Amino acid sequence: MDMLWNGWGDPARATPLPDTVTGLLRDWLGVKPQPTASARLEEIAISTPALEGAALHALRTALGDRADDVRTDTESRVRHTRGKSTPDLLRLRAGDTADAPAAVALPQSHDEVLAVLRVCAEHRLALVPFGGGTSVVGGLAPSGNAPFVALDLRHLNRLIDIDPVSRTATLQAGLRAPEAEALLAEHGFTLGHFPQSYEWATIGGFAATRSSGQASAGYGRFDEMVLGLTLATPGGTLDTGRAPRSAAGPDLRQLLLGSEGAFGVITSVTVRVRPVPQTRRYEGWRFASFTEGSAALRRLAQDGPRPTVLRLSDETETLIGLAQPDAIGSAAEQQSAGCLAVVGFEGTEEDTVRRRAAAAAVLTDRGGEFAGDEPGRRWAHGRYSAPYLRDSLLEAGAFAETLETAAYWSRLPGLYAGVRDALTATLTENGTPPLVMCHISHVYENGASLYFTVVSAQGEDPVAHWTRAKHAANEAILAAGGTITHHHAVGTDHRDWYVREATDLGVAALRAVKQRLDPDGLLNPGVLLPTD
Repeated sequence: MDMLWNGWGDPARATPLPDTVTGLLRDWLGVKPQPTASARLEEIAISTPALEGAALHALRTALGDRADDVRTDTESRVRHTRGKSTPDLLRLRAGDTADAPAAVALPQSHDEVLAVLRVCAEHRLALVPFGGGTSVVGGLAPSGNAPFVALDLRHLNRLIDIDPVSRTATLQAGLRAPEAEALLAEHGFTLGHFPQSYEWATIGGFAATRSSGQASAGYGRFDEMVLGLTLATPGGTLDTGRAPRSAAGPDLRQLLLGSEGAFGVITSVTVRVRPVPQTRRYEGWRFASFTEGSAALRRLAQDGPRPTVLRLSDETETLIGLAQPDAIGSAAEQQSAGCLAVVGFEGTEEDTVRRRAAAAAVLTDRGGEFAGDEPGRRWAHGRYSAPYLRDSLLEAGAFAETLETAAYWSRLPGLYAGVRDALTATLTENGTPPLVMCHISHVYENGASLYFTVVSAQGEDPVAHWTRAKHAANEAILAAGGTITHHHAVGTDHRDWYVREATDLGVAALRAVKQRLDPDGLLNPGVLLPTD
């Protein structure tokens, strides 16, 4: 099943907001119904021409002349236009297809990926790897006006190998996360990687963007799970990783992780896996303030015991109910004071009981109040619902978007205040401030991430309004010592600030790598690194 072309996920799960929430949006934020509905898919026209002639023939030949594996029809091109950020969706709903690919290619093997790369080099076509299409940072919209091919990896969807002794698995890059979990579960294992994009994102996309899952406190980030990668490039094949750790020079795996399709096409990933947990338990804890709750999370992250899931919503997010997306606007959350933390434990029954009891002692000592299992159950039930909620808000006339960052614990308060102030200042219109919410979603011994959600009225030009706010937030992030992105990746949205974070010398080193692997600059131009 394809994702909704002008929104998120399964079309059957798109639901309108309750009247009570629509009323709150009107009263609090001045949200008004949109005067025009979204364009329909059958009405969309693409201004740029589809691939034809010798280049199209060569591409079809590279894929064995399979009728459905090179597509130039309008619907296929629209479905591979940009990603799923709010500006992406607003532009697409308005009929803007300026970033549409000239063709969509669907290879079935690593060798066919190499063949497509050769065709692109010969015919001067740019190429954009396409997994689940879930990028929210402009990672699927290359710079420049040259025609490009979207390389859809959906047919690279196999479990290639599993080693139960070493607890490793090799997965093809186009395998969607739920399918990967199902295949691993047949052997008694799990990857343990469950980001909000889980239902649609792919293994290759996780690696290319340094994804972080909602259970990262227990399982780690995706880049910590990766033991090896296979990369197809215009210069040939690069295989990395032959042992769990090595002192044989710089780790090339780390160079390719987070490369966002700019260095090559990831075709398979070898990851460490763990036994499927015997038990899972998620629960809620309340704190009087975000500061108090943050200190409790830091104590667990630094000194243990570390839960599998550890999240903390600030006062506003708790009040609105976004800590549990399927309970948005519920009376129960509106009546609750303070900040809600979701704490989860997975593993053997014995280990889960032990860690939960020890963590409860720490949380209580730090001022936490046990809120029962219901908040945890609701969070687990609605953990993938937020993008659907975003679409419902758009339909109601509101603007909703997210951004994230991370910093050391000592810098976190200043980062939180700086970004929140920047968003509030730039999105306030006619004296009406936006709704700015935040949560800590990933914790480490030395720091944590901050994930902001913003809701406001759309106004006359919501994309331009958000662009100003996003730029202000990016400046605030760098000024406060944060990283420009913790898990959404760089794309084009963060590129100019990433260049400043990486420094000129660092960017020059990365350019040298790209020049060797992609000498003609065909791969995802303008994503991650500026074009020359």
